[in-house]
Amino acid sequence: MITYAKRYNLPLVGITSKRKSTLVNSTEKILLLPEFREACPLKLAPTTSTTMMMALGDALAISLLEKRSFSSENFKKFHPGGQLGSKMQTVKDLMHKGREMPLIESNKKMGSMLILMTEKRLGCVGIVNQKKSLIGVVTDGDLRRNMNKNLLEKKISDIMNKKPKVISQEKLAVEALNLMNKHKITQLFVTNRSIPMGVIHIHDLYRVGIK
Repeated sequence: MITYAKRYNLPLVGITSKRKSTLVNSTEKILLLPEFREACPLKLAPTTSTTMMMALGDALAISLLEKRSFSSENFKKFHPGGQLGSKMQTVKDLMHKGREMPLIESNKKMGSMLILMTEKRLGCVGIVNQKKSLIGVVTDGDLRRNMNKNLLEKKISDIMNKKPKVISQEKLAVEALNLMNKHKITQLFVTNRSIPMGVIHIHDLYRVGIK
């Protein structure tokens, strides 16, 4: 490796505890660690030395992170499939939008809402007024609670939750999960000034590893 770096004029930084070594003599910069004995009673297995290397590696990583102003967005970009990447995904990244949203006006018939909920398969329907603002939500749980109460004869406004929990699309997906768990619900409508922008289901979060 040293020969390769020198051949192509690549800078070398060495990390060692040996002051007199080939590495020290061959590198432009050296990070010299104290030469402590290994914790292993046989003085064979790397123990103390590996701990020092781990601490130094963490210190270098954090120093570079701060030096380059590495942000949560960078984590999301470079770790899209890992735990870090999933935790940095936003609601906007995962929400159902456009035609995938189950929305219906409050003056429609109950039967139309039931069909819509079945078609969209998200376990809920957002109720909007003539200005397209979200004024309520009906979930499959609301339907079950009203099933034996002449459901089809009722108005949608009779069974809808008039104060549904909502979230903004800029929030982290993990915040959506925390809100769902707090209120024991499985979906949230995503709004901007009361206008529905999307809907996110708890299964969307589980699917990308957010639990």
